[in-house]
Amino acid sequence: MSYIEDLIYTDEVQSLSEFKQHHYSTRLEHSISVSYLSYRLAKKWNGNARATARAGLLHDLFYYDWRTEKFDGGTHAYVHPRIAVKNAEKLTELSDLEKDIIIKHMWLATIAPPKYKESYIVTMVDKYCATHEALVPAFRQAKNKVYSMLGMAG
Repeated sequence: MSYIEDLIYTDEVQSLSEFKQHHYSTRLEHSISVSYLSYRLAKKWNGNARATARAGLLHDLFYYDWRTEKFDGGTHAYVHPRIAVKNAEKLTELSDLEKDIIIKHMWLATIAPPKYKESYIVTMVDKYCATHEALVPAFRQAKNKVYSMLGMAG
């Protein structure tokens, strides 16, 4: 918490709770998950845990519904990391490492690969969290529906 406490309680970061991210989670919940899991991996693998936690929290710092908003400058996968960096720079000074983490976190959906191991960590954790946030509740709902149809407790 000490690495992100100056950021997490700002109005800008807290407002992420108003946006759905992966059907069952808010953007704030998602960002906290990415921050924490990425921090743990960076610490385990002797990376810059502070920069990883901070950039993980800020990687999706944008204020629109990505399912409906369209851009002339490219896809959401390309545009939102650049918007997130600009918004993050209004809150705090970003190192080159933090900027790379945020801008490159959509690698595989975008072309430019990450420059640092911490960027790879956040990229992969972001994909893991997105998948987990979307699929686990969906599987639970499906399981409960089947149990309900069979007259069993879930």
